[in-house]
Amino acid sequence: MAGVWPPGGAGRGVTRAMGESRTIAAAWPSAAGRLAWVGMLAFTLAACSGLAPDGGGGSGTAFYGTSEGGESTSDTAGSRPDMIQKPTMADLMKAGPLGDRVLGRADAPVTVIEYASLTCPYSRAFHVETWPAFRKAYIDTGKVRFILREFPIGRSSGNAWIINRCFEGEAYFDLYDRFLRKQHLWVSQKVRLDAIFAVAKEMGMTRKQFDSCLANQAIIDHIKWVKQRGRRLGVTGTPTFFIGERKERSVLTLAQLAAIIEPMLAARGRTASAAR
Repeated sequence: MAGVWPPGGAGRGVTRAMGESRTIAAAWPSAAGRLAWVGMLAFTLAACSGLAPDGGGGSGTAFYGTSEGGESTSDTAGSRPDMIQKPTMADLMKAGPLGDRVLGRADAPVTVIEYASLTCPYSRAFHVETWPAFRKAYIDTGKVRFILREFPIGRSSGNAWIINRCFEGEAYFDLYDRFLRKQHLWVSQKVRLDAIFAVAKEMGMTRKQFDSCLANQAIIDHIKWVKQRGRRLGVTGTPTFFIGERKERSVLTLAQLAAIIEPMLAARGRTASAAR
């Protein structure tokens, strides 16, 4: 597929948020980095709400620009006329034009969908604090099928997600990991394409491939579709999870995930036993 790298790759409340911010700020590697993060705190908290406009003009420029901002939209979680009030699994499983990025068995008994923004400190917190143990306990064991969907908040996240989509298979998730863990190197209130490229370069991407990827209209249209579809499903910020049909917007711990998933697994087991 044109623009895909590497070639041949396989297919809250404010109180809680402020409490989590101390843990997130502590993860930044230097005092200067932590101070910069604190200076951005109000900005990032607003960005993670997902209700601010995303910026851009026509379809080909939706994520481009040198300052954070948003597309012209006034929708909120409760005011969209096309809002799907109680999404079913059929609603949730409708993938974007380029399909979903998936980990785990296709026939796993439980499906977990995450909507994430690459600039959101809370998406990062889940990925750093919970993801490794969650993947080992549930995805790698065949209990959960995991779907990651792009929900860019701001132009920096939009541009980074375009680049991330140019990678396939495990490389897609590897770059996702790098973007989140290295937020302090590329996230700011200005879009820094050189800094985004520096992260992608670690995965073997050249500048020519980077620039070509940014101009990939099919990927731009896909990400816009996924975000708008997410809004219809009630996604108002990141990270947002659908565990089966249950929606959770929080930095979930492994224990919290287990409390939701284990009863689902038990119910599937009882259904399977009864069918024999």
